[in-house]
Amino acid sequence: MTAFSDPASVSPRNVVAASVRLRHEAGLHARPSVKLTKLAKRFSSKISLAASVDGPWIDAKSIVKLMAAKTPHNSILQFRAEGADAQAAVDALVALVEGDFPDDG
Repeated sequence: MTAFSDPASVSPRNVVAASVRLRHEAGLHARPSVKLTKLAKRFSSKISLAASVDGPWIDAKSIVKLMAAKTPHNSILQFRAEGADAQAAVDALVALVEGDFPDDG
């Protein structure tokens, strides 16, 4: 699984963006959505997600919005974060998706 980081996406406002292919067979359904939102909520940055660079962008901290997006298998997820810990947030979310949403423990 490959992440495509865009180094030019870091600006003085500390906005970071990256994309990663969603390899989970069922797409972004209940279990992956819960794991993604729980991880996103650990960061203070505003974090958005889209299945296209053109959007629509949704709040990655909202389980309802993630589930409603019904993002299918093999989509390219776009992450965008703005805030003090934006880089760490995007890196962690990309790693979660690349790792196919591993179970804890």
